[in-house]
Amino acid sequence: MDAPVMDARALIAALRRGERPAPAAVRAFAAGLASGAVSDAQAGAFAMAVCLRGLGEAGRVALTEGMRDSGDVLTWRLDVPVLDKHSTGGLGDAVSLILAPALAACGVAVPMISGRGLGHTGGTLDKMEAIPGVVAQIPEDRLRKIVAEVGCAVVGATARIAPADRRLYAIRDVTGTVESIDLITASILSKKLAAGLEGLVLDVKCGSGAFMKTDDEARALAEALVTTANGAGCPTAALITDMDEPLCPALGNSVEVGVCMEVLSGNRLAAPRLHDLTVALGGRLLALAGGAEGEGEEKIREAIASGAAMERFAAMVAALGGPPDMAEDWRTHLPQAPVTRDVMAPEAGHIAEFRGEALGLAVVAMGGGRQVETDRIDPAVGLTDVLPLGARVERGQPIARVHARDEDSAEATARAVLSAIRIGEAPQIGPLVRGRVG
Repeated sequence: MDAPVMDARALIAALRRGERPAPAAVRAFAAGLASGAVSDAQAGAFAMAVCLRGLGEAGRVALTEGMRDSGDVLTWRLDVPVLDKHSTGGLGDAVSLILAPALAACGVAVPMISGRGLGHTGGTLDKMEAIPGVVAQIPEDRLRKIVAEVGCAVVGATARIAPADRRLYAIRDVTGTVESIDLITASILSKKLAAGLEGLVLDVKCGSGAFMKTDDEARALAEALVTTANGAGCPTAALITDMDEPLCPALGNSVEVGVCMEVLSGNRLAAPRLHDLTVALGGRLLALAGGAEGEGEEKIREAIASGAAMERFAAMVAALGGPPDMAEDWRTHLPQAPVTRDVMAPEAGHIAEFRGEALGLAVVAMGGGRQVETDRIDPAVGLTDVLPLGARVERGQPIARVHARDEDSAEATARAVLSAIRIGEAPQIGPLVRGRVG
């Protein structure tokens, strides 16, 4: 039996006994995942052992570095900081589409390697590709060219980025080992750090519309992510942010892009929570790159208000194959669903609670997301005009608007929305930023 397999067996046995593995052994295991020297059975046993026993901080850093180094790791020769942001996913979370161009307008390079929709949450790549003509899966040479010329590019990972993670993730999905902070952390960071970043800010969502439902869960993940990324050599901080309600009043791909365009046009009131979180995350990231605390937030705010971020966004869209006049004429370019229907409040009261996962899955069911990996997304469908938590409503007043492909889908979605939004007494509304790590 060859050495990599013997190393894999020894590592799995040590983990099973609760021992903390040597970092070199974990890195070798990650290399074996990419090369095929580690079998599927060994990968599944490793994932289960980590799920039950944990890796410890040094092992988690080693797994992250090993998976990062299992494929291409970009290097940049630019005279500006190379920075990025990652969100753990939530409803109406279109921060990336505003933050990347705002950072570029502030003199930062942003090679933002993003993902597709997962579960009840939308994917940044799906939102970008809702813009006609945009192709977000591009080769490395085009990524470099766009970042050098525009300052930002929101794109998908190539097959050469962190191949060990892609293999381990698929095995975790079928072995019931997805929910391990060690494995989640290494998966997120291996792909991000392969972009050659000099700074990273993490948006760890918490609440009914997030994967992490409680503050304790979110803080544990945020601390693991920050300590691991810093241990791997990338200055990193995290904000723990509220996801008890959608981040913006739209859910769906084209409709969320439309809200982003309103914000980029200088209309903060179109989505105040989306705008304010973008400013907070961007400010923290610029501080990580050496700016003064508080100064970065003002720079991001001004980049949006002045239209500079819109100019960068439009240039990025054009560089990715989209319309050349996106800044001036975006309303005519975004796809629109043929059927709209208002969802009426069944009684008077306040928007008291969002059942976040149910609301997100209502959009998935109408074609706005994927129920299986091979599903095609309908970019036009979704919800708009979703009232915020605490809003006062009268019986028969619209609380959301459905954008659907046909009448049957509109009716089914309206029923799902009513079951996902509870009307009652005015709720206590907490802060948008619940905590900070790093």
